[in-house]
Amino acid sequence: MQPPLVKIRPLAAETKLSRRLFEQLAEQIKGGRLAPGARLPTEQELTRAARVSRTVVREAVAALRAEGLVVTRQGVGAFVSAEPQRAPFRIDPERMQSLDDILNVMELRLGVEIESAGLAAGRASRAQVRAIAAALDAIDRAAAGGKTAVDEDLALHRAIAEATGNAEFPRFLQFIGRHLIPRRTVSGLPEQMGGRRAYLALIQEEHRRIYQAIESRDPKGAREAMRRHLTRSLERYRRLAAQRKAA
Repeated sequence: MQPPLVKIRPLAAETKLSRRLFEQLAEQIKGGRLAPGARLPTEQELTRAARVSRTVVREAVAALRAEGLVVTRQGVGAFVSAEPQRAPFRIDPERMQSLDDILNVMELRLGVEIESAGLAAGRASRAQVRAIAAALDAIDRAAAGGKTAVDEDLALHRAIAEATGNAEFPRFLQFIGRHLIPRRTVSGLPEQMGGRRAYLALIQEEHRRIYQAIESRDPKGAREAMRRHLTRSLERYRRLAAQRKAA
C-alpha cells in the first residue's frame, strides 16, 4: 500500500529542526490527514521533503512514538497509532517557555501534593518521617553553603510523596521533573525576596510546618500547611509574572 501524500514544508534553521518536524507530523496525524494505521513517509522521503538530516527525522519520529502517536515496526517503518487521539498525557519541556506555562504546572501540583501531605501524615512509617526530616536538613545545609537548594527541595517533596505509601505519588512528581521546582528554570524571584538565603529561609519555614504536621500525625494540618506553601509560592511567581509583563 502506498503511503498517503503528506505535505512537509522546509524547516527554518533558527529553531530546533526535529521539534518543528514533529509538530508538522503531529498536526497532520491529529487532523486526520494521516489516518490510523497509515504508514509515515520513509526516512529518506522525510529527509528530502523537510531538507534535514536523517538524525533530525529519527528524533522527530522518536518524539511521535513517545507521544503515542505512532508505532514503529522493525524493518518496515512507522505507522500512525490506532487511537492517536488517546496519546498519553505529557508535559513537554520544550513547550514550557513562559512563566505562565510554569504557573499552570504549579496549579496542577496543588491537588496532588496537598493530598500527598495528608496521606503522609496518616501513613508514614517512622523511617519515612526521618527521611523527610533529613531532606529538610539537607535544604538548610545547601542554603548555608550558598547553593540554590533546588535538588534538595525536590528531594523533600519526593520524600513526602514516598511517605504516602502510594507509588503513584512519587511517580507523578518524577513525571513533572524539573518543573516541580520553578526556580530551576525561572530567575529573579529570590533576588526580589531579599536574596537567596532570605528566600530559602522563608520557604523553609513553610516546609517545617508541613513536616511538623506529618510528624504529629495530623492529616488536616499537613494538607493545610502544604496548601499554604504551594499557594504562597504560586502567588510569588504570579507577582513576578505580572511585573515582567508590565516592564
